[in-house]
Formats: sequence, structure tokens, C-alpha cells
Amino acid sequence: MGVTRAQERDDEDRADVRWLDEEQQWAWRRFLEGTSRFFEALGDAHDEGLPVTLGEYHLLVQLSEAPGRTLRMSALAEFLALSRSRLTHTVDRMERRGLVVRTPVPGDRRGVNCVMTDAGYAALVDAAPGHVTAVRRLLVDALTDEELVTLGRAMAKIADTAKGPAAS
Repeated sequence: MGVTRAQERDDEDRADVRWLDEEQQWAWRRFLEGTSRFFEALGDAHDEGLPVTLGEYHLLVQLSEAPGRTLRMSALAEFLALSRSRLTHTVDRMERRGLVVRTPVPGDRRGVNCVMTDAGYAALVDAAPGHVTAVRRLLVDALTDEELVTLGRAMAKIADTAKGPAAS
């Protein structure tokens, strides 16, 4: 039984891979487990007693920090690292609840803004204490001050790398 050209290419591709060593593999798997469990627990905290989901909270925070509590949908998608389709579904749901409204971008017939309503701001203010309590319990208090700063720096590098060359 001979070796096919496809198998030869697979072998060549594997030879070019910089495989993770044992320590890197350990760190990678801790990262995956830690982020998965963190977001699951933080999402549960939102689902169990806060007026907005974790994703909605993140969206409302972005709007609350923008001038006029308004952002273009495209900018909001970038800030939240969401596809435009997923953002549209989230905004649809939030709009039905009166937390945000969509408005045309002045002078741009195709542009759409997302605007936080007073009800959205009230929901954010209502959710903030529970959100911060959960973040403190799950992340901030689990680490030393130095570890937290190091984590923040590391995650900023990861975010920049994951955005790709266009972010540079």
C-alpha cells in the first residue's frame, strides 16, 4: 500500500507545526478552563438575578461610555467582538424591551446608530452592583494585585493579536 500525495502533504504540514511543549500545553488548557468557567459563572450570576444578560450588560456599558450614549452598530460590533448578525439579534431583543433604540446616522443613509434609552440606563445601574460583586468574587479577589495587572496586560496582548494585522 503506497503513500498518497495527500498523506505526504499532511506529513509536511505536521512537520512545520510548532507543537506546544508540556508547560505550554498545561498553560493553554488552564486558560481554556479558566475563561470557560469564569464566563459561565458570570453569566449565571446575570441570569439568576440581574435584569440583563452578560452580553446585554457589556453592550450597555459600551453605550453608557459613548457620547450621547450612542454608537454606530458597526463600531458597537467591533467593541463587543461580535458579528454584525449576532449584534443585530441582541439589539432586536433589547429594543423590544425598551433598553435601546436604533436611529439613522445623520448624513449617512446606510448607517445605523444604537442609542441607550433611559430604561436601558436604569437597567445598567440596577445590574451594576451584582455584576461588580460577581466579577470581584470570581476574578479580582481570586488574584493578587500583581497577578490581576499581569492578567490584564496579557489579555490586552492576546486581544491585539487576535484582532489581526488590521489592528496594528
